Amino acid sequence: MTTTQLIEQIHKKRSFLCIGLDVDLNKIPKHLLEEDDPIFAFNKAIIDATHQLCVAYKPNTAFYEAYGLKGWEALEKTINYLNTNYPEIYTIADAKRGDIGNTSTMYAKAFFEDLGFDSVTVAPYMGKDSVEPFLAFKEKHTILLALTSNQGAFDFQTEIVEGKELYKQVLETSKTWTNSQNLMYVVGATKAEYLGDIRKIIPDSFLLVPGVGAQGGNLQDVCKYGMNDQVGLLINSSRGIIYASQNGDFAQASAEKASELQRQMEAILLQ
Repeated sequence: MTTTQLIEQIHKKRSFLCIGLDVDLNKIPKHLLEEDDPIFAFNKAIIDATHQLCVAYKPNTAFYEAYGLKGWEALEKTINYLNTNYPEIYTIADAKRGDIGNTSTMYAKAFFEDLGFDSVTVAPYMGKDSVEPFLAFKEKHTILLALTSNQGAFDFQTEIVEGKELYKQVLETSKTWTNSQNLMYVVGATKAEYLGDIRKIIPDSFLLVPGVGAQGGNLQDVCKYGMNDQVGLLINSSRGIIYASQNGDFAQASAEKASELQRQMEAILLQ
């Protein structure tokens, strides 16, 4: 999916909501454990209930890798289901990959070609030659970790190096890489006060913003400082939506939570 198509979906649905499909078998409704593939059964129900309210889904691959081959099969079935039934939905592999040369190329092929994701999250710590193999896939997006929502982000990302915060150096340097127009960036919702400075460096890029909801991020603050004239935001909520209920009404409950966020987003877009 191109950036233009993503923007069209945002305005059509009046939503810039991304739903994280982080499936923990200890948290899903117990009756689903009787299914042949409980992870996919859960995802399918959530997707069918919420697809009109969001523009993107983001499975965190750790929640699938943890279950071995069956987990990967569930991930593959989930992305195939999305691509076949809801091709207007933008898909993000939250894999946080990043390695040198051919290794990154193989990671990119796995998520872009084999699984068919639109984008993948990538760690920038190893620099240019660990990210450009992802950017070589010109019809796809690479989502670079910039300023994350966890407490440990302050260990490195905000440290001053030669007079400038490290995350700002990452942003500025990444703009020089080949096909950098296909970069998006992860900026945590709990770091909303940094968004003004971030937008000075990357005014036109899309930001994937986790941390709204369970992690305490504020939607209004994120939009105030982070939204650009093309919206430029994908706001992710995972636990707050998919685990709204552990009963038989779990899919309906997830849709109600997603609808709450969608209505807030619609109000912001119509301002």
